[in-house]
Amino acid sequence: MDLADVRSGMTVADLGAGAGYYTVRLARRVGPRGRVLGEDVVPEVVERLGLRVERENLQNTAIKLGASDDPRLPQGSFDRIFLAHVYHEVDEPYAFLWRLRPALREGGKVIVVDADRASDTHGIPPALLFCEFSALGFRLSQFVRKPALQGYYAQFEATGARARPQDIVPCRMASRAEET
Repeated sequence: MDLADVRSGMTVADLGAGAGYYTVRLARRVGPRGRVLGEDVVPEVVERLGLRVERENLQNTAIKLGASDDPRLPQGSFDRIFLAHVYHEVDEPYAFLWRLRPALREGGKVIVVDADRASDTHGIPPALLFCEFSALGFRLSQFVRKPALQGYYAQFEATGARARPQDIVPCRMASRAEET
């Protein structure tokens, strides 16, 4: 949250929120004037997260069910969108990022925290991550390796106009299923 410069009053989405580890911490960080959306694609997980938000009385936090290829976020709503240990799970990264992009406010950033390893071992190599984001018009604005965690922090900003779907050029790297 420090690297992402999350401050009081911001609006933040935590995609792939799971049990809410980051959702809860983000809610406290943005304070009562800020808003947090915790989202997951598994209905049972969303239900449990909703119960946690109620139990912890996080009145600045909403919970939502997303889809694996569409985060279903409102346009122009978020200062930061977090994908912590979840981007490697996205089956359709181009569709997902194309639909995610309009949700950013001007100056908004997408934050990816993940492991530097193959997707089939719950990670994503940085080169593949950079390529997929670049294909959708995102610019890498910060990258920090975390060797002790075998992972990294990557921050992206949208640049230029959103690509038309037919103009998106998939990465010419090994597919997620074939990488290693």
